[in-house]
Amino acid sequence: MSDDVNIAVIYYSSTGTVHQLAEAVVAGAAEAGATVRLLRVAELAPEEVVASSAPWAAHTAATAHVPVATPEDVQWADGIVFGSPTRFGNVASQLKQFLDTLGGLWGRGSLADKIYSGFTSTSQLHGGQESTLLALYNSVYHFGGIVVPPGFADPIKFVDGNPYGTSHVVGGQGEIPVDETARSAGVFQGRRVADVTRALKAGRRA
Repeated sequence: MSDDVNIAVIYYSSTGTVHQLAEAVVAGAAEAGATVRLLRVAELAPEEVVASSAPWAAHTAATAHVPVATPEDVQWADGIVFGSPTRFGNVASQLKQFLDTLGGLWGRGSLADKIYSGFTSTSQLHGGQESTLLALYNSVYHFGGIVVPPGFADPIKFVDGNPYGTSHVVGGQGEIPVDETARSAGVFQGRRVADVTRALKAGRRA
């Protein structure tokens, strides 16, 4: 029987930082041999609000080709990695709204026993990275899911510094680009999620 695993990387990003982290997670999962879907959640902000910010409008246009996530993508996946910028120490409303559409799958038990993980970004140092990921994982506990954080399971995490999930500080004006440390942490996280998911599937077949 095939040991292939399906990984969905589902994220919200307004100006591109979380999107770049998502691409790193995708790369890591793909390196581990997983079939990966990169998916964004729907934008909830009014068009005029998005248009009022040049970086926001530019990123929205540049990622219009990325498929919008659906509950069917979550059903398909063996492992899901969610990405969200911090909003006052919590998950962005766009991603939270998507999570709230999964009630049907939850009611059928279809969210249970899958692997879940998360990543984030903030404008400021100590801007709520850990609390955002912990808030995200609250939903996973209700799903009956299995949280697989990166921990400090790779030396890069001692540099990245966040065992809850890959994270990056972008600065108040978005002036700090995603660096090699953050990308490497994302790649490691994607690879770890794929590897643990594969091991779980193999154990169930044994």
